[in-house]
Amino acid sequence: MDKQSELDKRYIRMASIWAENSYCQRRKVGALIVKDKMIISDGYNGTPSGFENVCEDENNVTKPYVLHAEANAITKIARSNNSSDGATMYVTASPCIECAKLIIQAGIKRVVYSEHYRLEDGIELLKRAGIEVIFVTTDHE
Repeated sequence: MDKQSELDKRYIRMASIWAENSYCQRRKVGALIVKDKMIISDGYNGTPSGFENVCEDENNVTKPYVLHAEANAITKIARSNNSSDGATMYVTASPCIECAKLIIQAGIKRVVYSEHYRLEDGIELLKRAGIEVIFVTTDHE
């Protein structure tokens, strides 16, 4: 295994640990944005700041205002002095189409993920935008 593959596996494991911070019941997703071997942002799925930490309604349906891990990591960059231009995003689940649009606009050049989502339209959009998309399995699978 080459050095980049080892790093990818290490960062994706870190993203899966970060996902444990999510208080969502149906699915816990974590994301890290890495640039020059430094984690410059992180995120997990959950409600916006100031909202109650409940992601699902009484029917176990995800509330419409829940933010995805990718969106949380990207918006955190906007509030910092960092730039995601040219960075790699590590995310535990493949991005949906809405997050794919944010990833493209954020200038992220690589996306590494470890779990397939039922829809592939986000992955297809990333590839169409020329973003390198890599699926890796974690060692504990």
